[in-house]
Amino acid sequence: MNHLNRWIYASVGVVIMLLAGLVYAWTVLQAPIAMMYKEWTKSQLSVTFTIIMFCFCLGGFLGGVMQKKLTPRVIVWISALLFLAGFSITSVADSLITLYLGFGVLAGLASGLVYNAVMSSVTSWFPDKQGFISGLLLMGFGISGFIIGKVYTAVTPMDSNGGWRTTFLVFGFIIFVVMAFAGFFIVKNDKQWDVDVTENVKESEKSYEEICSKEMVVRPSFWLYLFWATSLSAAGLAIISQGAPMAMEACPEITMSTVATVVGLISVFNGVGRIVFGTLFDKIGHFFTMVIGSVIFIIAIILLITALTSHMMVLLIVAYIVTGLAYGCITPTGSAYVNRFYGSKNYPINLSVVNMNMLVSSFGSMAAGIVFDLTHSYVAILEMVIILVVLGTVASFFIRKPKEAHLPVIQ
Repeated sequence: MNHLNRWIYASVGVVIMLLAGLVYAWTVLQAPIAMMYKEWTKSQLSVTFTIIMFCFCLGGFLGGVMQKKLTPRVIVWISALLFLAGFSITSVADSLITLYLGFGVLAGLASGLVYNAVMSSVTSWFPDKQGFISGLLLMGFGISGFIIGKVYTAVTPMDSNGGWRTTFLVFGFIIFVVMAFAGFFIVKNDKQWDVDVTENVKESEKSYEEICSKEMVVRPSFWLYLFWATSLSAAGLAIISQGAPMAMEACPEITMSTVATVVGLISVFNGVGRIVFGTLFDKIGHFFTMVIGSVIFIIAIILLITALTSHMMVLLIVAYIVTGLAYGCITPTGSAYVNRFYGSKNYPINLSVVNMNMLVSSFGSMAAGIVFDLTHSYVAILEMVIILVVLGTVASFFIRKPKEAHLPVIQ
């Protein structure tokens, strides 16, 4: 059966992931909604993002299960319909329940479904570059909030007149059209189309074994990695959630537009970090990649503490750049780790199970808020964060490979 150059699949995958990651721009998208409905509190609006996180994880799991019966292409089309429905419902929302249903449930499910479909299909074409291709796809997902968020603020009136309704409707239609077309290019490698690439995979790049989720969750390697990923993700979200006020305390004279740009550096370099650490995974394996990511995280925290105490703008910028790079190490490492440790056969479901760490790590931002309310100190938040990173780093030292590695039999 004929197929296209694998880099075409990769390019289309990045575009889809860029659109799917839009749900993570909720802090930007909600601004005009909050202006229109002043009776809705910040905590009530923040519930929307909590629902998104839950439904994203649920969608990822359902996507993995559905791939036993449906092709990734069909799942992308289902996601396109859910995005259209979700954004359309959100565009007419006049109650919190409608908002939660449209953007929280439907858009969250759509994002999780298409995330799983794209990751499992596109990575199957790159057995020799699992880390790099994971990082490339996840870069698109990670920088979505920054890029499309900028487009949203440029075309949406930041007032209480409801201009955001039109933007949501247009965004929903654009996502639907692009994903409906891009779905034709989402094809999973059946291991017979790219024999030359598969044969050239180095011994060190082969999957250690092929196991299902039930077997995976009883392995120490699964729980140790999950602890590392959860700890670092929670640490990153704690910093990101306090990024703007932390910048204003470090540099009191800073303007709001500058704050937005400086904090946005975290998203930009998070995307860069995903490619960097994905490539590192291919070159040096899971252990050194995880340790390097953890060490850079610790350096970022030290820089942030120094910036807060010295009130140096340049140092704050460097700190946010390093934070973005460090935070970018988590998701591409996870994708490549699942494929390397547990194989490609059950990759869709196994990846969704590992991504459940997002449910726990999402409380990192809440924990940061509680610590600040108790201490009125951003340094205290960073002290909490450095403890999380250190604990995660210690866990990574205990991860062991299976005794006998082998490449799955290609039938």
